[in-house]
Amino acid sequence: MGTTWSVAWAASPVAADQDTLDAGIRAVLTEVVAQMSNWDEASDVSRFNRAAAGSWQVLPADCFTVLKAALQVARDSGGAFDPSAGPLVDLWGFGPAPQRAQAPALAALEQAHAQCAWQRIAIDEAGSRVQQPGGIRLDFCAIAKGFGVDAVSRYLSAQGIDNHLVEIGGELRGHGVKPDGMPWWVALETPPGGGAAGHETLVALHGLSVATSGDYRRYFDSGGRRYAHTLDPRTGYPASHALASVTVLHPQCMMADALSTALTVLGPEAGMVFARRHGLAARLLIRRSDGFDERLSPAFEAMLS
Repeated sequence: MGTTWSVAWAASPVAADQDTLDAGIRAVLTEVVAQMSNWDEASDVSRFNRAAAGSWQVLPADCFTVLKAALQVARDSGGAFDPSAGPLVDLWGFGPAPQRAQAPALAALEQAHAQCAWQRIAIDEAGSRVQQPGGIRLDFCAIAKGFGVDAVSRYLSAQGIDNHLVEIGGELRGHGVKPDGMPWWVALETPPGGGAAGHETLVALHGLSVATSGDYRRYFDSGGRRYAHTLDPRTGYPASHALASVTVLHPQCMMADALSTALTVLGPEAGMVFARRHGLAARLLIRRSDGFDERLSPAFEAMLS
């Protein structure tokens, strides 16, 4: 899925040996890729994207779970998060399609934008089916990594590894404690250019997940302008505002992943309103000429107190 992963755990006398655990982790990740990767033409998501208009496609349980969560975030955010944004992701070169060196032509952009319509996606929950209305291309790149983190964490817990830290593409989940009895402390990611308010923020991932979305991770410069990989599905263009980074803490890494993207698209003002309304623990870094302003939601501040 175009990224890397790592896992750390504290040994347990009831757990399987390291080789067995390594194979099990890889099997979990292989299954996530087989269901949700746009880089794999044989994946269930790719199969749906090629399906005939009007057809109903049965999705595996995990893939269906991720789709339902993605559609809920789309509804809650007014389309700032859109799992049908695959055509835009490919057009801008931020998915499996070749990378770009300049912005796409307006006609191509309008055509791709017209294909993005999460509201047209109908699901049959009883049958784990989703209807392909025609031209819809799902893209789970802003939620599947988080789901993968959760899936690996569940696997480790089932194997008796109660103390572990899982990371995929910078999204993390901590469970239990380290061998020294301390929680899994992680430093929140800060964009290049200086620390937020001159300090480093540490969080303890004790049964918590963290995901960060920012305009500095993947981008290209063209015509004196930077085009970042976080696309606004409502306009078809990369999100463009002073918000440089969003971090969300959540019990589920899947939700932290999707919500950090949604808040990034919404921007500093609407994003904070959304975080407050939904009780999200969110940290927003807003660019200024000499660094960043840090804004914390009430739920985030409560975790630090």
